[in-house]
Amino acid sequence: MPPALQSIADQQVLYMTTIGRRTGLPREIEIWFVVCGESFYLFAETGEAAGWVKNIKRNPKVAVRIGELKTDGTARVLDRQHDPELWDRVAAIADHKYGWGDGLPVEITPVSSSSDSDGVRRGENC
Repeated sequence: MPPALQSIADQQVLYMTTIGRRTGLPREIEIWFVVCGESFYLFAETGEAAGWVKNIKRNPKVAVRIGELKTDGTARVLDRQHDPELWDRVAAIADHKYGWGDGLPVEITPVSSSSDSDGVRRGENC
């Protein structure tokens, strides 16, 4: 885990801003998160019905704030069939951290992350 992410992994919540799919306005939520590899993972308790998940599906660009750390990122909803090992891994991390790991996992990769350009698969090394 990169040092910057390791330093915030024990924080309880992050603040994520999406762009409203109908209004085009910024929408901020406070939510539990875990760190795995070079990404953050959030869990939508109501799955695809969550407004913030719908916003991400329309526009995957997000802003994240955790304590003093602020970063832009790209979000994607995990797919149970295509990401089963990653899904199970991040759910287990969340269960360990919060005692709850259910819901639909959503990955946020900070734009400064080099994981997409260096051939490292997202979600590894966690």
